[in-house]
Amino acid sequence: MNNTADSPESALPDPQSAVMHAHIARQPLVDRKQQIVGYELFARESSTAQQAPARHSAETDSVLLFNALSNIGSENLFGEKLAFINCVVEDLKAEHLDIVFPDRIVLEVPRIHGDDATGIAEVAAALKPLRERGFQLAAGPFAAASLYAAWLPFLSFIKADVQSISANVAVALQRKAEGHRNLRLVAEKVETPEQFKTYFDAGFHYFQGYYFARPQTISAKVINPAHANVLQLMNLVMRQAELNEIEQVLKRDPALSFKLLRYINSSGFGLMSEVTSFRHAAAILGYKKLFRWLALLLATVPGNAASPAIARTAITRGRMMELLAKDTLSAEDADNAFVVGIFSMLDIMLGVPMEKALAEITLSEPIIMALQNETGVFGSYLQLTRAVEQRDFDNLDFLSSALGIQDWRVSSVHLAALSWVEQLGI
Repeated sequence: MNNTADSPESALPDPQSAVMHAHIARQPLVDRKQQIVGYELFARESSTAQQAPARHSAETDSVLLFNALSNIGSENLFGEKLAFINCVVEDLKAEHLDIVFPDRIVLEVPRIHGDDATGIAEVAAALKPLRERGFQLAAGPFAAASLYAAWLPFLSFIKADVQSISANVAVALQRKAEGHRNLRLVAEKVETPEQFKTYFDAGFHYFQGYYFARPQTISAKVINPAHANVLQLMNLVMRQAELNEIEQVLKRDPALSFKLLRYINSSGFGLMSEVTSFRHAAAILGYKKLFRWLALLLATVPGNAASPAIARTAITRGRMMELLAKDTLSAEDADNAFVVGIFSMLDIMLGVPMEKALAEITLSEPIIMALQNETGVFGSYLQLTRAVEQRDFDNLDFLSSALGIQDWRVSSVHLAALSWVEQLGI
């Protein structure tokens, strides 16, 4: 796809916008004719890093997808080919999968710890809707075992590390593939001509490894929109404003519009024709998907009006409140809890009293009640996050008990929220 919006010169950022870099490595997969059919994508912390970050989580996966689609551009990473992405079990129901067009995405599903039968069954139930949405799915040789039989109808690939499987396992995998017409075998970590020939002769369909190419890191400068504009656009989306209102915000922030057009015009989104109108882009995405994209964007944008520490605290609150609310409230309320958290320091960000800040935007009554008085359905969640920040253990115990949340869960969610923000580089 010829994407004219993809040139940085066509949408220069505001001079005050912060500049960072995004890095993703890719390694090709080839077919039996050694033609490239796809790339496996790996997160990288720098342009020279040779390994993915030590911690792999749903949060780091959301950052990788956002960088691939909105910062680097999927056309630069995998174009019309397949993109293989390692995931964790939590990814299978994660919201960040909503921002990606599934047609060219292969999710590599991990083995269940201890081969727990309950966990295997739960993942099988999650694989079915993903497959129906158009995602392709891959797993390791373990998926050929009888314990994982419920997964096989949904898998498109089994990836086997040739450094660690025996010839007998290779034969067994080939027999399994013969019984499942749509299942393809991938030999990975192929490093020598002999290994390539062995698994070629064994009937494997695709190959990956140093023998063909080492991972190549692709980097891109990240231009950041004004923090206030992202917040304003989120507000417009939340109240389902007219498209012309949304378009006006996009028009006055070149960095914001640049990211949106790059995202929606990327080959990973799957459109047949290029989108150049902001109004058209917003209409195609729809309010829910646009809000989720903006939420991920907000988490990667340093604030211009506020210090990074303030923005970091607000975003950590939002993530923590969202995770806590998911345990006890509806999915819609969990989204609203996220909004309360990120807006909870809006007065400091904008340098005005909270009452005046809230007068400038349209929010639902439960959100306003929490932000103004820490009352209503979200008030106690906001109080709980503040108690955690301030290490106010007496209040923490009282609030967690009132919400029916165990202390260990509060600690776990706090660490998860901090880790999420850390991985986002804020």
